[in-house]
Parts: sequence; structure tokens; C-alpha cells
Amino acid sequence: MVLAPSPDAETVFPLIQAEHVTWIPAVPASVIAWLNHPARARHDLGSIRTLCVGGSRLNPEPARAALDAFGPVLSQVFGMAEGLLCVTRRSDALEVVVGTQGRPVSADDEIRIVDDAGREVPQGELGELQCRGPYTIRGYYKAEEHNRTAFTDDGFYRTGDMVRLHPSGNLTVEGRKKDMINRGGEKISAEEIENLILAHPAVLNVAVVAMPDPVLGERACACVIPRPGKSLTLPELTRFLLEEKRIAKFKLPERLELRERFPLTPVGKISKKDLREELRTTLPTRTAPGT
Repeated sequence: MVLAPSPDAETVFPLIQAEHVTWIPAVPASVIAWLNHPARARHDLGSIRTLCVGGSRLNPEPARAALDAFGPVLSQVFGMAEGLLCVTRRSDALEVVVGTQGRPVSADDEIRIVDDAGREVPQGELGELQCRGPYTIRGYYKAEEHNRTAFTDDGFYRTGDMVRLHPSGNLTVEGRKKDMINRGGEKISAEEIENLILAHPAVLNVAVVAMPDPVLGERACACVIPRPGKSLTLPELTRFLLEEKRIAKFKLPERLELRERFPLTPVGKISKKDLREELRTTLPTRTAPGT
């Protein structure tokens, strides 16, 4: 085991080369930074056999870029502290590895995907994931009131994750239930829009979050880290999404914030909670569109 003091490319790449590292766990933010770092070309990373990405969803655009950069070593992982663990397999087709976050590791895991009324949705439809199994908790310790809402009457854990069931049996994670933007009753998946924006040649990384609106309740704001030497405006992004990606107009981000970096959680995920709070506290003082 090789412990890196930092996930930065300048630290990780020399360690991979010197120690012939074969298995690497990483969060998407780190992988995206590695893909676009000039140090990658200066180091021998050929020892890597598995790049195991989890913590949050690695969208298809950077997933394909990771395969191009590191070879057929990508494995996507989706799990939770409460139990359920999903992973893509080496036997999965390339598009399944790129577009899904795996399937349960145990044959005894039970999953179902339900709507707001608790009814199971058809295959491919978006719904909340519920799970039950041999290593998934049956309840939180001394938290009876919370358990009444966190678990169903038949013992399934309500994960709060919004997913779709892929024909392969794998899950495609669309985000957290609380990460859905409610624009006047229209539900927008932040991760769906993020994946489309990542295809723009000027975009290095993106986080789409809800910003408060007095009329519609919420609108979508795209927080973007541009590629080095690149810039982007909201009209340019809108035109790209409409003309290149054929996005429904109600899903368009209505504000663009350019940033040098994102706030991160202790485990390296983008902290959308902090981004939403920044928008909540600063938007009342702004009147012009973001740049």
C-alpha cells in the first residue's frame, strides 16, 4: 500500500511510477484534474490495472477520457456507509462501464427503484433507490424517529439516491434526491446537465446547483472551472446546449459562475452544499448575469 499525502498530480504521478502502483481509488474531481495535468505525459503510468472511481458519479464524458488516457482500467463504484455496494465488472461492455455505476456485489442484495408514492418504476425510469441486504443496516442506533422515515415497513433503506436501472442490471446514478432542482414544478437532474456541459471544449469541470428564485422557487446555476486559457459566457453555453445537445429549454442553466476551484468535502467531493450557500448569500446583491 502506498499512501499519498495529497491527491495532486504532482504527488500521485511520481508515486505511481516509482512504486509501480496497480490499483488506485479516486474521486471524480481528482481524476478530472489528472486527465488535464501536463505532468501526466512526463511519467510512466503503465502499471495501473484498476482505476476505481467513486464517492460521486464520474460522468460519461470524463469516463471516456479516462479510458483514453489510462487504458481499459476504469471501474466505477457506488456505495454508502449504510451498506449497499455496487461496482462495474471487467466483463461489462465499454458503454456500461462508462455510463453506469455498477451493480450490487452480493447476490443477496435486494434493490428497488420507486417513485414519490413508493411504487416501483419501469426499467429505465428515474426513481429513488431502496435497498435491503446482508450488510445493509436495519436501523440507526437509538434513532427510532429517524428510522421511521429512513426505512420502509418491510425493511428497505431509503437511500435518497436517484437512479435508473440499465438493461445490463447496473445502476445509473442521476444524483441525490435533494440535488434535483425544482424549477416551478419541473424537476431537473443536476448530474444530467453537468454531463452535457462537460462536453463543451472550454469546460474542465462543472457543478450545477439550485439557486433560490422568488417566482419559480429554484433555478439552475452552472459553476464552471474553465480549461487553462479558455473562457465561457452564458450565451455561449446556452447556444452549445441548445444546438449541440438538444436540451429542453426548461433545463438550461440560467446563471453561469466561473471559478478557479470548487469547495471540497473532507473526502474530496465537490461540496454543493457550500456552493448553494454561497449563491444564497451573494445573489441578492447581484443584478447582472454571471460571467
